Amino acid sequence: MPTGGRLFSAVALGILAFIVSGQVMPLMPEGTDFGMFTYVNIAAGLVMGWVVMGPRTGRGILTGITNGLTGMLAMMFWCLFIYGALEMFSRAMDRRYDGPFESVIAIFELGFEYGAMIFVQNIVVTLLVGGVLAGLAGEFAAKRFR
Repeated sequence: MPTGGRLFSAVALGILAFIVSGQVMPLMPEGTDFGMFTYVNIAAGLVMGWVVMGPRTGRGILTGITNGLTGMLAMMFWCLFIYGALEMFSRAMDRRYDGPFESVIAIFELGFEYGAMIFVQNIVVTLLVGGVLAGLAGEFAAKRFR
């Protein structure tokens, strides 16, 4: 059921995804084609805010903060999983894997590599502060719009 908490949580994580996408682009190798990168990240933020954070709003400030951090981590997991899977499919078309199990493992290896590339101070601080603010926004909306 749509609630103010779900809406505010989704929008807050979508905004966080947009901001972090702009910070990640300069860290990638020169000539990287980003295509729908920002849009996919925003969509992941909107979905995680609605599905993960939204149902847990309205339980207090501290719960809201942990809820925001949980939503942020879920968003990061799915974004890294999506880009790991896309890269795996690209490599699979070049016949780089011997079997399906090896290619499934490669999704997580590639996601971990991407995560290590973006694990820099300004992005980590943005994610932590943005997650806390997203959780507080969801809590505010849940209390305000009943």
